Amino acid sequence: LYALLHLSGYALSIEDIKQFRQLHSKTPGHPEYGITPGVETTTGPLAQGFANAVGMALGERTLASEFNRPEFPIVDHYTYVIVGDGCLMEGLSHEVASLAGTLGLGKLIVFWDNNGISIDGEVKDWFSENVVERFHAYHWHVVSDIDGHDPDKIANAIKAAKNEKNKPSLICCKTQIAFGAPNKANTAEAHGSPLGEEEIVLVREKLNWHHAPFFIPPEIYAAWDSKEKGKKSEEAWQALFKKYQQMYPALAFEFLRRKERRLPENYLEKINELKKTMQAKSEKMATRKSSQIILNTLGPILPELLGGSADLTPSNLTAWSGSRVINAENQKGNYLHYGVREFGMCAIMNGLALYGGFIPYGGTFLTFVDYARNAVRMAAIMQQRVIFVFTHDSIGLGEDGPTHQPVEHISMLRLTPGLRTWRPCDATESVVAWQAAIEHLGPSCLLFSRQNCPSQHRSDAQVEMISRGAYVLWEADENPEYIFIATGSEVSLALEAAKRLQTQHKSVRVVSMPCAEIFCQQPLEYQETVLPSSKTKRIAIEAGATAYWYKFVGMQGKVLGLDRYGESAPSDVVYQALGFTVEKLLEMIRGEE
Repeated sequence: LYALLHLSGYALSIEDIKQFRQLHSKTPGHPEYGITPGVETTTGPLAQGFANAVGMALGERTLASEFNRPEFPIVDHYTYVIVGDGCLMEGLSHEVASLAGTLGLGKLIVFWDNNGISIDGEVKDWFSENVVERFHAYHWHVVSDIDGHDPDKIANAIKAAKNEKNKPSLICCKTQIAFGAPNKANTAEAHGSPLGEEEIVLVREKLNWHHAPFFIPPEIYAAWDSKEKGKKSEEAWQALFKKYQQMYPALAFEFLRRKERRLPENYLEKINELKKTMQAKSEKMATRKSSQIILNTLGPILPELLGGSADLTPSNLTAWSGSRVINAENQKGNYLHYGVREFGMCAIMNGLALYGGFIPYGGTFLTFVDYARNAVRMAAIMQQRVIFVFTHDSIGLGEDGPTHQPVEHISMLRLTPGLRTWRPCDATESVVAWQAAIEHLGPSCLLFSRQNCPSQHRSDAQVEMISRGAYVLWEADENPEYIFIATGSEVSLALEAAKRLQTQHKSVRVVSMPCAEIFCQQPLEYQETVLPSSKTKRIAIEAGATAYWYKFVGMQGKVLGLDRYGESAPSDVVYQALGFTVEKLLEMIRGEE
């Protein structure tokens, strides 16, 4: 890849290539988005690039359906991806190939580098299915038995793929790994190790290549250099878009706004109105329901929101009144039924974010983030604006039991560098969580409850403090003896216990911490106003694993959490059985005395 980028004219020099896999080079061991010119996504974990490409192809088709007009195809291109045997072994490839075929992504063209070799050797002993029939079953167009070393045959296969408008295409290229190496071609040894000096000499003889290392003859540069071709293509597109702006000024403005990731002018006004509306509500409400109300308000003014769910839409409440389902027949939509494909959903959303013009969000139960974990991590590595909506965020899920009740998951998300995890306690905090996720140019996880949560009273100043990740929600006086730190559905438990303790002449401050990562980024002066270092009697309360919380309560502090799996029972019964009660908190306070 790096050699081809260099030859094509990207800002990647021979010296950069010589620094392959060296510290801070532009040529890391796996291609990284934002590091190497021309690299469109970070790959490495197999099949993630394939999944990203499905997202990009979906983005192209969706934007084209929204903005193209007769004689103005301003969004019009194919998405090409190369996959190997290992990619097609990964479960993720099955998820996204199946969905791409069902959606009929006709401008997605995939080349299968079928060299029959992986790290352990010849793949025939562990990868024996008929890939051609497999992709036919996915409703793909397949061009089989192409010599992957014959440019003319590959070009003809691409033409055949472009003639198929309603199906993605797989071009099956039979290749030799280490082509031209007499002793190491078609061997696993060539998969991840250098050929060695002796074999390189033999390759040079075999391929009749007698130039010095890293020397490229001028005629090869001339044949490969695409700068002028790219410049002409860009100029042609700019000329087309200039005419488009004259014919369709409103559409052109909206297209640029979305591609430049600018939010609408009335966005902040709507957000602030929504905060006031939610803060005025007094009824109990599940935060997943609050999330849906928020989407109903923001959806009409943010057409870039492209939502979806991994077959849990009625539970995640990720659809809103203006949701229009995308499928093979309806390409101009804003909501995708991903099916039971959590990993595929999250990796496709990464591709949509990379493509631009969209703010993708997708929902599943929090416990199923385990299926999608690596795609969430890739979003964090690439710092893409992807919103992961994880509902049923605790043992409050209830009857479905320990397989569906997350325990370690919240901590795992918080420990992921570059990822923001919000766990709001009520409707107002949910608005701020959505606002932060939309405005942040990196990934965010929004964790919402299944069960109802009370609406908390706040001053205007407190509402403003929510965006700082943690704030003082309630205190008996300005010199508390104890500090409770809580998140999500456990905030109301902390408040109830604090008010009970007040009647016993014990002063407690309740800190709501919906986003610990943002709080840790605040100036130390602000952190000190919320969690004064002089106040060491602290208890953190969250229905999840406890270890993370000792950074806030200290080794002398306590955590009311969960270091075991849950139980199958109604949510209030599970909370009671596992010790999430006012009485348990009072007992922990008595232990401090």
